[in-house]
Amino acid sequence: MSCSSGYSPAPRSGPTIEPTGPSRVVAGVEPIFFDDFGSGQLDRSKWNARTSGRIVNDEQQAYIDSPDTIFVSSGADTAGATGNVLVLQPRFRPGYTSPDGDRFDFVSGRIDTRGRFQFRYGCASARIRLPDGRGLWPAFWLMGGGNWPETGEIDVMEYVGERDWTSSAVHGPGYSGEQGLVNNRYFTDRVDATDWHVYSVDWEPDQLVFRVDDAIVYRVTRPMVEFFGPWTFDNEKFLIVNFALGGIYPFKTSGIDSPYHGLSQAATDAIKTGRAKLLVDWVRVDPLGSRKDTL
Repeated sequence: MSCSSGYSPAPRSGPTIEPTGPSRVVAGVEPIFFDDFGSGQLDRSKWNARTSGRIVNDEQQAYIDSPDTIFVSSGADTAGATGNVLVLQPRFRPGYTSPDGDRFDFVSGRIDTRGRFQFRYGCASARIRLPDGRGLWPAFWLMGGGNWPETGEIDVMEYVGERDWTSSAVHGPGYSGEQGLVNNRYFTDRVDATDWHVYSVDWEPDQLVFRVDDAIVYRVTRPMVEFFGPWTFDNEKFLIVNFALGGIYPFKTSGIDSPYHGLSQAATDAIKTGRAKLLVDWVRVDPLGSRKDTL
């Protein structure tokens, strides 16, 4: 069974995309987690808003808990969405000093469900619209509650601002960081990452199947993982949505090192003018076997 979204994006030159609701499910089966941000504000019973501690990957932002960087919109940002949308928006704040004493020129948002919702096996999905700008680095992912990479990481969607592709990956002991198991999903010229898409993973005891709009983009099996190291995907994991800027992954992709490491001038301008926004229509987790396989 798959995390079928029931959503197929139309090309830009085609008819207007009608908003679609959450994924079609088997009658009588309820999601084990769902948030469509209908309350008009971040639901703190479901989500934590994180502030920066140790910054990794040479990222250029500090995370702050602020309505400037994390908010729910019912206005212009909701075009093509089913209702309200969660917005993570980086801001240009030259000289910002974090509580740890580190200085940054940018602040941004990161939320997670750690300690509020964690699960083992299921179909995790989110309907997301990504911004344009090389070096913008938003992601939707799952983490175990212990030390990294021993308790595993599942990257459902990762994006470095190159609008023709997104990636999915897993990380664990012996296959973490640059040695992670990763695959890209390439879009067509007419429909790219800046359109609305449903990103999902079917997390099963012996495999993880990643999809974009119901199309399989990567399958990671237990034997694939155990060729490199132990399978670390039998423990509970929590959900994360964040918006990083620059750093190692964008830099190794583009080679851009100015005006910031891994962050292009166009992306910097998009942040300064308020155009760099990660929009999330909804996030949900369903039990395995709860989605229809066919449209």
